[in-house]
Amino acid sequence: MSTTATRDRTTLLKNAGVVTTLLDAAMEFSKGRHRSGALLIGAAVISSRVPGFGTAVSVVLRAYRRLR
Repeated sequence: MSTTATRDRTTLLKNAGVVTTLLDAAMEFSKGRHRSGALLIGAAVISSRVPGFGTAVSVVLRAYRRLR
């Protein structure tokens, strides 16, 4: 039973990471930043296979923009 609950949490967190990355991409497109939006959409696709990848790309993109 605990393995099923753990698997359900993992799936939920993975899906949340993809959704938040897609929301970040939509915000980038709405601000006119098409390259960043496309990068985040690609990161969301990869994040569906590698959990946390989209979140990491989003954080790095924000840090780059802040330090630039």
